[in-house]
Amino acid sequence: MATSDPKRIGVSIELKPHAYDPAVSPELFEGLLARRVVAFVIDFVILAVPVLFVAMFIFVIGVVTLGLGFFLYFLVWPGMVIWALAYYGLTLGSPRSATIGMRVMDLEMRTWYGAPAYFVLGAVHAIVFWITVSALTPLVLLVCLFNDRRRCLHDILVGTVVINNEARASALRAARRPAR
Repeated sequence: MATSDPKRIGVSIELKPHAYDPAVSPELFEGLLARRVVAFVIDFVILAVPVLFVAMFIFVIGVVTLGLGFFLYFLVWPGMVIWALAYYGLTLGSPRSATIGMRVMDLEMRTWYGAPAYFVLGAVHAIVFWITVSALTPLVLLVCLFNDRRRCLHDILVGTVVINNEARASALRAARRPAR
């Protein structure tokens, strides 16, 4: 390269195609919306129960210390946020790429190009979910009704897709095959 040629700077971008096509593999998306709602309820209970126990413990401490322990309630909100981010990050970043509720419902989360989820993606997914739910509650659920991959608004913003796991997809494929 001659000294007068401009040097390339930056990063080349490789656009990857969507890994999951509902026209080719409809079993990955069959019954997804109802199963996601149930998985969310399970995860919400898993997140809420420890927070409720901590709140009850602080109440007892507050009564025993004649009111001084009630100041610990200021730690509940940051603790709840840290607990939720750790829960979603660790479970979605696990090898199964699914929260406990998603595992119960045979779901998993992948990137739109097919890679498994990782800790930061799981934590960011939770943050974007809670922001979009608090700002645009009806839109979050309505968006998934108008796309083939059943992606909610937060899935689109973060670049993820929730699908049936391989065991459920295989069972649905087998049920769909005609008997001979």
